[in-house]
Parts: sequence; structure tokens; C-alpha cells
Amino acid sequence: MKLSFINPGASESWTHVITAPASWPPLGLLYIATFLKENGFDVSVLDAASQTSLQDALSWVKREDPDFLGFSTLSSSGRSAAIIAEKVKEFNPNIKIAFGNYHATFNAERILRKYPFVDLIVRDEGEFTCLEIANCLEKGKNIKDVRGIAFREGDRIVFTPDRPLIKELDKIPFPDRSLLKKEYRSTLAGLTVATKKFTSMVSSRGCPFNCTYCACSLFARRRWRPRSPENILEELEMLYHQRFRQIIFVDDNFALNQKRVIELCNLMKKNKIDMDWVCDARVDCISMDALRAMTKAGCRIIYYGMESANQRILDFYKKGIVPSQSIAATKATRKAGIDIIVGSFIVGAPDETREEIQNTLNFAQKLDIDVPIFHPLEIHPGTPLWADLASKGLLNEDEHWEKGVYAPEISPEAVPLKEIYNMIYYASKKFLLRLRYITLSFLRLLKSRYKLGIVHNNISKFLKREFSLSEAIEIPEGYRRKKVSQ
Repeated sequence: MKLSFINPGASESWTHVITAPASWPPLGLLYIATFLKENGFDVSVLDAASQTSLQDALSWVKREDPDFLGFSTLSSSGRSAAIIAEKVKEFNPNIKIAFGNYHATFNAERILRKYPFVDLIVRDEGEFTCLEIANCLEKGKNIKDVRGIAFREGDRIVFTPDRPLIKELDKIPFPDRSLLKKEYRSTLAGLTVATKKFTSMVSSRGCPFNCTYCACSLFARRRWRPRSPENILEELEMLYHQRFRQIIFVDDNFALNQKRVIELCNLMKKNKIDMDWVCDARVDCISMDALRAMTKAGCRIIYYGMESANQRILDFYKKGIVPSQSIAATKATRKAGIDIIVGSFIVGAPDETREEIQNTLNFAQKLDIDVPIFHPLEIHPGTPLWADLASKGLLNEDEHWEKGVYAPEISPEAVPLKEIYNMIYYASKKFLLRLRYITLSFLRLLKSRYKLGIVHNNISKFLKREFSLSEAIEIPEGYRRKKVSQ
């Protein structure tokens, strides 16, 4: 029996080729496929998130000719998955098609009712669920006893009991990256930041916090499950021998346990794992000891979710931090010597004022960060904010479940989305053109081989004028400032 998996792209239309390179491998699918492979099944994986047309994806499915086809779906890629799945079912009506990941988990019934070509939904983590499905299909058994799925039974949608989360992550085999025949290039603000052979990995799953804009707390049941430092080191050694030299940890909360971080960094130094790596951290869950250990172990970029300069908005998001912690974390990270500090901010809460938005945009300029990332607030199924607004009748779930919705699009009190993007554009431009920022960036560039490598990798973009500020700060096409012809 053969099982194939697709990571679909985010484009609404698959009639064209998406040219942007994928930032990193779809680890979730690789974990599932590797787990099945270790249990004797024939597997294959296609990352269609970039440089893949609809026809290319369909041709790949025809060549692989699987009995089962699984899709990893997010709000951004659910429609793309549906387009491919429908076409596949037309030429292979006997194939079993499953959707999984966040989008499928939180929209299972809607997907099964809207798309008759989707046979089942894999909810939450997929390794053991997909293995049980594969065993049932191979042996001709009914899948009704498989925990953690949803499927049709006549006109009914059946939800089987939740599957317990995997407790011992150390026992799961490392994802087999050779299943994907492509090179990856990590990107940040429109620039390629991977200067060497690059991949991603995960050192923990889940998050114990309950930020209202994030679906992770519900998906992972507010539990944080770490792998041991020794197990992480074993995978890093394997990757090092495969000539990978740059890693991004895509954990939901990499630095939650400072003791574990320091222990891992010490093991990396002791075992001579000479790799550049990237991670994220909360500003209230980082210490100078951990930052120094991370710097010595090769951490080059750290992402902080700072979100807002306004305590009222931070409380609305239930972030559990204060603005002064963002200032302190930035100062400590700079002092520790990590090359690039990224600050991520969310603006445009339902009743956030123009003054509050501007306060956050100005706050980013006062921080000694290298890259600010500003996002208008998006609301998706599975987040506490979605549930709250839906219960109050402020959000039409039937209208917005498939793609999510920006808060300004449903709140009459919110600053209009177009105005928010305009504010983001000018704030980003002002941030980058400050004399102090330019001077410090140049001086730090001369002291950082890592930054020099990034400049070398991207110099052609600037020489050919291929770098667009609107694209770098991810402003959608319809909201970009139009050039005025002379």
C-alpha cells in the first residue's frame, strides 16, 4: 500500500506557477511519512508550496499512484488543497483523500460537508492516527475505531474520540528530509538569510499560553512537550553529517525552559556542532545566561513576539507581558551578541485606535531591533478570539471559516485595513531610513560574518532592483501603494 502527502501552496489560483521559494520544509508531513515508512509502508511527499503548478501537482500524483493522499492544510492553503484534491478524485475516484493540520482540525465538519471528495479529516497530531488509518485500509477494516478523525456516515459527520497527545517525543523517528528532493532557502523580510545548506527542525511541541489570536493553545491543549537535549543533539549530529549548516527551530515556544536551552547549547558546543541557527522566544521567558549560551552555540537570529506597545491591547490578546519586557529582552539580546533581532507586532485589534497603532509603530523604532514585522490582526478558527467574536454575533463563521478574516473587516470600530497597511508601509520605510539605524547596521555588518553572508546572497536583488518594500513587509497586492506615472 502506498501513501502520499502534499503540502499545498497558499495561492488561490493554481493556473500559474508560484515563483517564490519555500522558506523551510513541511516538517509535519515529513514526521508522518517517516513514521509510516519505519512501519513498512511505501510513502512519498510533495512540497507544492512553491514553484509548482496545478498540472505539476496532478502529474506527480499520477506518477506516484497512491492508495491514500493526505494534505497538510492551513487557512492560507485549504482552498489550494481542495482544488488539487477535486482534480485527483476525478481521475482516481477510488483514492482515499484526507485533510489534516490546523485548518482541517478546526473546520472538520464544514470541510466534509462542502467537499464530497474529501473522505476524512485527521485531527491534531497525525503520526499514530495515519498509521492506524493505513493499517485499516490495508487490511480492509473500518476506520470508525481510529481515534482523532472525522468522516461521513450517510448524512452524518462522525467524530471519533480525541487521540491523546504524544507524550514521549524522543521515541518518534527523526524526519527523513531525503523524501523531499529540493533545497530550501530561509527568507526574512524579502531577503534570503540561509547562506549555507539549510533545513528546519522542532525541539518541542505545543505552548502553555493562551494568546487570543493563536490557535496553538487549543490544538496542543495548552501543553508544552519538549524533546530531551540529548535527543535533539542526536538529530543535529545526523544533520551535520548530511552537510546541513543552518537550522531554524520552528517550535511554538523554543526557549520556554531556560535550563533545557542552556543544556542543549552546552551539548552543541561540547560536540562541535558548528551550525548557524534561528529560533523564537517570548520576551518574558529569556535570560542573559540562556542568551549567552545561545550565542556561543551559534544562534544568529531570534524572533520575539512583542505584539504591541499598549498594555490595553496586550491584555486584550492575553499575551501576559508588559512593554518594558520587550525593551529589556532586546537590550539583553544585543548585549549577548546575537546577530539579528526580529520584533513581531500585531496591529488593528477590533477597537484599537489610530493613536494606539501609531504608538506600536513608534515603539518599534525606539527598540534596538534589526527587523520589525508588522501584521494586521487576522482571526482564524481555533483561536479564542474567533470563538469569542462568533459567540457575540460579531463574526459570521459560515462566511469566513475557509480563509479567516482581518479584524478591521468585521469590526465597525476598527481602523480600516487599507489605512493600517498604509501606516505599516510608512512606518517600515521610516524605520529603515533612520540615520542611526543605517549607521549602527553598517557598523554591526562589518563585525558579523553572518550578516556579510546575507548581504552577499542578496546583493543581486538590490542591483537588479528586485527588492520591493511592499513585498518585504507582506502587503497584499490590492493594498500596495501604486506608482504614479510622471
